[in-house]
Amino acid sequence: MSTTILVVDDEQRMRTLLKDFLAKKNYEVIEAKDGEEALEIFNEKESSINLILLDVMMPKLDGWSVLRQIRQTSNVPIIMLTARGEEQDELFGFELRSRRIYIKTI
Repeated sequence: MSTTILVVDDEQRMRTLLKDFLAKKNYEVIEAKDGEEALEIFNEKESSINLILLDVMMPKLDGWSVLRQIRQTSNVPIIMLTARGEEQDELFGFELRSRRIYIKTI
């Protein structure tokens, strides 16, 4: 059984980059282009998703909102991807860290 990673980012280029890299490492990758699609996929395939790479800044539904909704029912590991490096964003990430959420500034 392979490890399945849900990659959520509104930028196609970033999704493709992550998918290609992870596929070379033999991970199964599912892509979502925004927060709404991510929640639909997660609710449908929750039991088979082992990790989520989640962009913070997205249209429709941002990453923090997606994170909050997923945390209501699941403890799946989540790595937050963000271009924002502001102190308050990092503090918010540390606050959520105890809930198995990881923040990565890219």
